[in-house]
Amino acid sequence: MHLEILDWTIIFGAFALYIGIGFFAGRSAGTSYESYFLSGRTMPWWLLGTSMVATTFATDTPNLVAGIVRRHGVFGNWIWWALLLTGASTVFLFAKLWRRSGMRTDIEFYELRYSGKPAAFLREFRAVYLGVFFNVLVMANVTLAAIKIGGVMFGLDPVKTIAIASIVTVAYSMAGGLTSVLLTDLVQFVIVMIGAIWAAVFVTQLPQVGGLTKLLADPRVVAKMDIVPNFSTADPDLVMAVFAIPLLVTWWSSYYPGAEPRGGGYVVQRLLAAKNEKHALGACLFFNVMHYALRPWPWILVALASLVVFPDLASLRDKFPHLDPKIIQDDLAYPAMMTFLPSGLMGLMVASLAAAYMSTMSTQMNYGSSIIVNDIYLRFFRPKATDAEQV
Repeated sequence: MHLEILDWTIIFGAFALYIGIGFFAGRSAGTSYESYFLSGRTMPWWLLGTSMVATTFATDTPNLVAGIVRRHGVFGNWIWWALLLTGASTVFLFAKLWRRSGMRTDIEFYELRYSGKPAAFLREFRAVYLGVFFNVLVMANVTLAAIKIGGVMFGLDPVKTIAIASIVTVAYSMAGGLTSVLLTDLVQFVIVMIGAIWAAVFVTQLPQVGGLTKLLADPRVVAKMDIVPNFSTADPDLVMAVFAIPLLVTWWSSYYPGAEPRGGGYVVQRLLAAKNEKHALGACLFFNVMHYALRPWPWILVALASLVVFPDLASLRDKFPHLDPKIIQDDLAYPAMMTFLPSGLMGLMVASLAAAYMSTMSTQMNYGSSIIVNDIYLRFFRPKATDAEQV
């Protein structure tokens, strides 16, 4: 794919803005642990809530939704929509309590709730597992999606994709701490949503698609449009796997950063950074409304349009013969549809996909580092470390 000067201007303009925000925030972020990892506990609900939404929009999220819709239909999204139940419990039961606790990480909770050597071991184990191993797995998954997008849209090899996407992210994340992450998340969320909505409108108007009315009347699309499964015609095993089990079991039994029963991960980090309990609750409520009710629909529209343009995996493989056939699955339909975008909109879409990657990676780096510092280094190795040493 060939990018025009306008596209490159949009992309590098966004990168320069992120770095500028990072170094602006860095002027005050390095004074203490709380200023670097919790923004001094002074953040408003709208900024924290937007940051939560931006963080959960990773590079792989549109791909994931597209793959689900193509394979199972719109109702397949209940595999993650069911986690709204955990989000609601965090909003109405736990958000204020997290802020009231005064802790610095969610891992610290284990020694607040329990005591003695077993509690210390549990805290250390969870800190290593979540702060290092699980954190790396999340970043690897997001980076794999970035590699797929780089390969589909630009023919880039994995090393070049990672280098381009990560240098700016590391720079502003290290320079400004959580405040930098929050402010860049705000800008990135705006870019991401403009790009996603605009791209969905353009894709539905492609000659192959024929407009929204024709798209929604296409038999291939109609078969995938049910929001709730039709129990009389749907495959019972599919209904059980992607609808019944998520609603009955998955939402309370699984760990997912941002949607864990009682809250967890970077959601708790932002609740702890709120200026008070009211702002913590407002941030969590805003996040859940945006995350589950509003944000997915542009991706769903693109996925439905892809059923017309690329009805099967063979058509995707024909479109991208240079890619390893093993990675050409239904989730590649989203970046494949983005290849039809015109100059300008293409630059905005690339910038938005890069923003999705950066918002997740910057949060994972900051959150993982906060655990390593507070729950491993400070707790077990250097209890009297100064603020400067912790930063």
